[in-house]
Amino acid sequence: MLLYRIALWLAFPLVWLYLLKRSRKQPEYRLNWAERLGYYSVDIIQSNLHGDTRPIWLHAVSVGEMRAAQPIIRALQQRYPTIPLLLTCMTPTGRATAHELYGAASGINATIVFLPYDYPSAIRRFLQRFNPRLGLIIDTEIWPYCISKCQRAGIPLVLANARMSQKSLNGYLKIAPLFRRVMPKFAAVLAQTQQDAARLTQMGAKDVKVMGNVKFDNQLDPLLIAQGHAWKNNLARKTLLLASSRDGEEALVLQALGALPADTLLIIVPRHPQRFDAVAALLESKGLSYIRRSHWQGEALTQQVLLGDSMGEMVAWYSAADVTIMGGSILKFGSQNLIEAAACGSPVIIGPSTYNFAQASSEAIAAGAAWQGEDATAVCADALRVLNDPARQQQMGQAGVAFSLAHRGATEKLLQTVKVWIQ
Repeated sequence: MLLYRIALWLAFPLVWLYLLKRSRKQPEYRLNWAERLGYYSVDIIQSNLHGDTRPIWLHAVSVGEMRAAQPIIRALQQRYPTIPLLLTCMTPTGRATAHELYGAASGINATIVFLPYDYPSAIRRFLQRFNPRLGLIIDTEIWPYCISKCQRAGIPLVLANARMSQKSLNGYLKIAPLFRRVMPKFAAVLAQTQQDAARLTQMGAKDVKVMGNVKFDNQLDPLLIAQGHAWKNNLARKTLLLASSRDGEEALVLQALGALPADTLLIIVPRHPQRFDAVAALLESKGLSYIRRSHWQGEALTQQVLLGDSMGEMVAWYSAADVTIMGGSILKFGSQNLIEAAACGSPVIIGPSTYNFAQASSEAIAAGAAWQGEDATAVCADALRVLNDPARQQQMGQAGVAFSLAHRGATEKLLQTVKVWIQ
């Protein structure tokens, strides 16, 4: 821990330089810096954390994790309506997503703040201010001082919905003594799959259980589904979706697809909002006619490409798509999660890089809900084949819905594990 502490303090000036750099594209990174050191306003502390009731604390680092946590948060509120919820994240987009999903209009009205960086004094201030009865870390966020100080304060901390790719494990094992010292301090570790459990055990976690993936428990917003279906009807064209694309993937897909016929619309939804303008510039450089979602009201289009420059509408995009190419899988990003696309009944085509969701991807392929290509050329070729084969579209779509329904139940396993610390 001494070397870790030294590294933290050496990095301290770089943290603020990083935030300033990110704020050039996302001004929100200039806000709430005090919270990143564990200082919170009285208004925040008193807003929803009423009386002497200690909150249930849930941490989800950014947008994807915050959305994945929906079944957990809604189940906690339903089962423990008198206990307040404290939600933390690390990114402005994660915070905005939390307010969108769990703010006052949602009926949940959780307290939403940044989790401090992993400095001992900052974590101590956070725990003293909020004094949670239980902490749930969603996915795989491992902060040594946070884990250690929760244990010392008698706050059970649970690593839930945890995944660990071989690539991530190899990185952690470079400083194995540090993580093998702190991993046993979790009150419980609940992994998505047996493979994840084995890798977490290799890191030093004790008695790891498999809970499945809570994303299978996510209830799709019927309004977004209806919106997507309305878009599809109005467009009256074949729709090919490149979902949650990462840097460099749009160019590869555009090259591999070539000139699309007039009856086909390409929808591109970049993973990160700060890349919307860059993708628009790419489309312009290719001479492609396009329209942004922010300038489109759902009517029929003559443009070749629709650029999804919006947040919180992925379910609508999946519902509008005849075929989905899953972003993050064409280049070495490990893929984005295909579960929601499958649940919407959209046939999914994935590229070679799936280490973040290896088991979900392989099971979806085995179920007939997805197909995998070895590169952008193969991915796009099969996407076009499915796009022009209504029978295969229907078969893959039905398989996707059945696949997603068959894997539900992770949220209940989690709640059964943690109830001993909530009562």
